[in-house]
Amino acid sequence: MWREKILGWTADATFHTGTSEAAIRACEAALGQALPRDLAELLRESDGVKGEYGLDLVWPVERIKTDNVEFRTDATFAQLYMPFEPLLFFADAGNGDQFAFVMRDRPADVFVWDHETDSRTMVAPSLATYLEWWLDGRIKI
Repeated sequence: MWREKILGWTADATFHTGTSEAAIRACEAALGQALPRDLAELLRESDGVKGEYGLDLVWPVERIKTDNVEFRTDATFAQLYMPFEPLLFFADAGNGDQFAFVMRDRPADVFVWDHETDSRTMVAPSLATYLEWWLDGRIKI
């Protein structure tokens, strides 16, 4: 399902073997929260998706786990930024800004975190819409 959707928006997508249930459970355990349903489904189909120029449209599950744990536990980040616990990062814009679900409010909405201003701005109402709008240029960072 996800491969077909993404290929409908771009021919420049690279897919991988789907991740295991054990890897998803390990990620969820490390983060102390379930992954959004659509994200978990996509990862089961392809453990991460790369777009044009090798940019990660969606990170592999291991990177989702390690990057989120790092952001949530790094003492320097805690001094510089608002808490990261509400965010679940799953991709980056290639410029330091990162895409995330805000897990406390509406976990389907996709936000962009601006690494320079620490702002968190909603950019899409779902993972599918994020992918479509990011690929067709409607999301501007």
